[in-house]
Amino acid sequence: MRLRTRAVLWQGPTQVRVGTDPRWSVVLGDLSPGAARALATLPRAADDARAVRTALRAEDVPDEEADAVVGHLRAARLLVDPPLPDHPDAATWAMLDADGDARPTLERRRAARVRVEGLGRLGAGLALALARAGVGHVEPVDDAPVTRREVGWAGLGERDVGLPRGAAAARALHDAVPAVRTTPVPRAEADLVVLVEHHVADPARHRPLVTDGVAHLSVVVREASLLVGPLVRPGRTPCLRCLDCHRADADPAWPRLAAQLAVRPEEHEETVLATVGAALAAAQAVAAVDGRTAPVEGATLEVALPDAVPRRTEWSPHPACGCAGLPS
Repeated sequence: MRLRTRAVLWQGPTQVRVGTDPRWSVVLGDLSPGAARALATLPRAADDARAVRTALRAEDVPDEEADAVVGHLRAARLLVDPPLPDHPDAATWAMLDADGDARPTLERRRAARVRVEGLGRLGAGLALALARAGVGHVEPVDDAPVTRREVGWAGLGERDVGLPRGAAAARALHDAVPAVRTTPVPRAEADLVVLVEHHVADPARHRPLVTDGVAHLSVVVREASLLVGPLVRPGRTPCLRCLDCHRADADPAWPRLAAQLAVRPEEHEETVLATVGAALAAAQAVAAVDGRTAPVEGATLEVALPDAVPRRTEWSPHPACGCAGLPS
């Protein structure tokens, strides 16, 4: 059993605070000065129950009090099973999981298959974030050539200029996370498809995913903003056509504008938007992979320059769409 957190802070002669996150931090009070001193000075590497008892014994803390301290830590779920040793995010997930066992979440990520379609700055950064977070199979999809604007981004270098983005991103993913798989995943067999597009979401790309019942996350880079979401679970949450119908209700000219935007060429992705967008999209994607409800199921996060603070908007199924009648 290991401590859920390595932060043990001295709060007074007879008090220590274990953990700093308000979701799980606990104050242990009425300790003897020796017990408080032992816990507050616990070496960072000594984070298991045996090390706690050794530190208490070194301060001549009676066995009865040592048993009580360890019992309080266990009752507060601050002593947990050790997480997977070879996963960089395992310790964090051991903290977040209610039972302290990171294994189910991380093993689910390792088995997941995610396609990232669209690999400019944002898409390449998103794919790298997913691989580093432990998603076992990340297929980067984009036949457009790497440009000099993408050099230095998500592991891409001068040698990649002119190469297809998908091949260059796959090489960069393997350089960063050698165990990740990047081989082709049929769209209908992916656990999640992430569509990174410019100007507007193209129905030719997302409608087949609804028909096939494939979960997909939309990311749209716009003129001076971007939209992350919705994350569509066909038959269960509003789809991208629902959003277009709502927009057409608000602005009858929207269908004509959207048709023009869909054929406009890709534009340069501004650095702050690409960075924030990749991080936000990665958070939504790993939520979907983990089996949690993502904040953008039935919603979008809009990030606009210059402040780049996300603003969430909820969307409902549109009665003119019909996607809610599909089997989930």
